[in-house]
Amino acid sequence: MSQQGHVPSDFPAREEISICFAHVAYPLAQIFEKRATGLEYLQVWHRDDLKEKLRDAHVLVVSGFWNNELLEHAPKLKFIQSIGAGYDQFSLDLLRERGIRLASAKGVNRNAVSEHAMAMILSLARHLHTGRDNQRAHQWRGMISDLSRREDELGGKTLLIAGLGGIGSRLASLAKAFDMRVIATKRNPASASSAADEVHTPDKFGELAPRADFVALTCPLTPETRNLVDGEVLASMKPSAYLINVARGGCVDEPALLSALKNGQIAGAAIDHFWDEPLGEDSPFWDLENVLITPHTAGETRKYEENLIDILLENLERLWRGEAQLQNQVV
Repeated sequence: MSQQGHVPSDFPAREEISICFAHVAYPLAQIFEKRATGLEYLQVWHRDDLKEKLRDAHVLVVSGFWNNELLEHAPKLKFIQSIGAGYDQFSLDLLRERGIRLASAKGVNRNAVSEHAMAMILSLARHLHTGRDNQRAHQWRGMISDLSRREDELGGKTLLIAGLGGIGSRLASLAKAFDMRVIATKRNPASASSAADEVHTPDKFGELAPRADFVALTCPLTPETRNLVDGEVLASMKPSAYLINVARGGCVDEPALLSALKNGQIAGAAIDHFWDEPLGEDSPFWDLENVLITPHTAGETRKYEENLIDILLENLERLWRGEAQLQNQVV
């Protein structure tokens, strides 16, 4: 939850500021250079190098490299821009004590994740995953008499979206373009401004699941959403239904899902995030024909860095103007 924070009076001026980008793969400094801001910056590619480089940084752009012990090596740090939408790795109390502001990258991958979820729905409906398997096996599949085993059309199908935030709302719009019926859950249904046909409170999720042909998770991982899709929900779903998870792996009871997939309780699943990553080589999920796996890439596109830097620059401008509220403010 966003918290009002005071504006640090000692936030450095433009000509004094030093920005440190820290990520194992994203070329943030390279993209930032194209903006020609005139600001001083550097990029750290390895976690071991961050401790040393952080000593002179006023602004840190980071996500996975962060641990709270780094605060002891960051005497000048005034602002952290998280690279991801999540921020559970940061101690908010410690940041407040030290007068360090924090903003998330919420919304940075709204388009990417919603499009990924829609692509998963289309892939499962049109059996693209098994088509790729057949291609690799050099196998030309013949026509099918059993209607339950054929590809399907989306028109008239029902999509249940758990979490009607930015990603879920856009997914609803995409699904409506395919003439699907959309039902969804949201903490405050009255605030919903999306294409969903029905919006219910999260406690109704279990009641809605039996109605759905596709269940898509676009919610954050919270105590309330942990194991949201459990054995009971899976047992209530249609045998022809599919689960789409572009949220956190913890939102799904994995052993229960594995059992449901093996026993035909549901038709299949598309999964972008698991309990443990990378997914172990011996995981039984790899070998299930009715599962489509992507390696936590739903939010990763060629525009990610650009979108993130837009948020970073907006927040720097707000800090220089002395504004109390940041974009996606956390602290």
